[in-house]
Amino acid sequence: MEEDIKNNDKNKDTIKKYLSTVFEFLKIVIIAAIIVLPIRYFLFQPFIVKGESMAPNFQSGDYLIVDEISYRFSNPKRGEVIVLNYPLDTSQRFIKRIIGLPGETIEIKNEKITISKGDSVLTLDEVKYLSNPKNTDGNLRFILSDNEYFVLGDNRQFSYDSRRWGLLPRKDIIGKAVFRVFPIINMSLISSPNY
Repeated sequence: MEEDIKNNDKNKDTIKKYLSTVFEFLKIVIIAAIIVLPIRYFLFQPFIVKGESMAPNFQSGDYLIVDEISYRFSNPKRGEVIVLNYPLDTSQRFIKRIIGLPGETIEIKNEKITISKGDSVLTLDEVKYLSNPKNTDGNLRFILSDNEYFVLGDNRQFSYDSRRWGLLPRKDIIGKAVFRVFPIINMSLISSPNY
C-alpha cells in the first residue's frame, strides 16, 4: 500500500514536470509569435526571385528582404527595386525597377528612355546597373497620372513589364527590396542609383 502511494506521488511529480515543461514551451511559442508575426506581416517580408527579368543584378533563387513600411511614409523613388502585385493578376508577384514617377511622361524611342515633367527633360543614364542599357526596345509613350508608376526589369530583352502590361498603380506596390540574404556570397544591402 505504501509503495502504491509512493508510485502515485512519483507519477504526479512526473506529470507536473511534464505539464510545466509544456507550459513553458507554449509561453515561448506565444511570445515569439507576438513578436515575429507583426514584423513578418506588416514590416518586412521575404521574397524569392523567380525568373531572369532582373538579371544580371538579381538572379533566380535570390532571397530578398522587402521593406513594406517605408512607402507608408514616403513615396517610391526612381531607381528603387520593388516587389509588386502584377496588376492583371494580383495573386502573382513581380520584382521590377521604378523608372517613371507620377505626373511624368515616359517615352521610349531608339532604345533611349526620356522622362519629362513640365520643362524638365531627362534622358535616363542606366550604365551604373545595366550591362547594356541600349537593349530597351519599344516605341512607346506613357503619361502617368497621380498614382501611377512605370517599371522595367533590368534584363530588358526578356522582361515582362510596363512596356507590355501598362502602368503600375501605387496600390499594387508591396514594398522596396532592401537586403539580399541569399546566396551568401552576394549578401548585401540593395541600393538605388542616383540619376
